[in-house]
Amino acid sequence: MRVSMFLAVILLILPLTFGAQSSSTDSQTLQALLSEVHQLRQELRTATVAAQRAQILIYRVEAQQTVVTRLSQRIENDRSRLTGNQSEQKRSAAVVKRLEDLRNTQSDAERKEKQTDEQLTQMKMRLEQLANEEQEIQPRKIEAEEELRVEQAKLAQLHDELDRIDKSLEQLSRTPPSASQ
Repeated sequence: MRVSMFLAVILLILPLTFGAQSSSTDSQTLQALLSEVHQLRQELRTATVAAQRAQILIYRVEAQQTVVTRLSQRIENDRSRLTGNQSEQKRSAAVVKRLEDLRNTQSDAERKEKQTDEQLTQMKMRLEQLANEEQEIQPRKIEAEEELRVEQAKLAQLHDELDRIDKSLEQLSRTPPSASQ
């Protein structure tokens, strides 16, 4: 009888012990799952923030590229104007020299007839006008070139920031899930 009571008690206690162990194992599994879900949420949040930052940077790069392009075009226009101006100055100076030589070899009667003095005056005025234009364009061009260097540096910084984000995202994608736990 004692044996049967003992067996009855053991049979009653064993299921409780196994139930407690099963409950403990289920609790540990649930905790592990919750921890993994929490970690996944963190990684998703981090990836989302990185993607948003990258998108903002892309917009900033596009805007900065527009500024750089506009400045480059302005500088190129100024260079073209300066080159044209300098070419015209050379041509005009050659004409002035020729007219002065011609005037020096002509008599007063020939000068009146050929209007050399009038042409010479017009060419000298044009030369002065071209020199004034060059003096206006040159500082603008230099200022635009300096501004372009500054804006290109800003653009380079934005590209560097995009590269850093790209590298960090690449590292995240290469990190095995078990290593991040």
